Amino acid sequence: MIKPVQLSKDQRAAATARLRAYFRDELELELAQLPAEMLLDFIGKEIGAIFYNRGVQDAQQLVQQKAEDLVEALYGLERSVSIR
Repeated sequence: MIKPVQLSKDQRAAATARLRAYFRDELELELAQLPAEMLLDFIGKEIGAIFYNRGVQDAQQLVQQKAEDLVEALYGLERSVSIR
């Protein structure tokens, strides 16, 4: 089973500050520290997997493309053989 993402204390503080700033600037609502932390926990638990899975899919596509590029490069290293 995959371990849940754990934010460092600094990352958690920064994310909470960004949520509070968004609510203040865009919604004209003051979000206190505890509700902001609760919202961050909710987003991580309920919605975070969507973003995580998208990141995994993007990584899979990148690895697949790089593998195809590597195969092409290896074919380019082959030497021609003339059989008589």
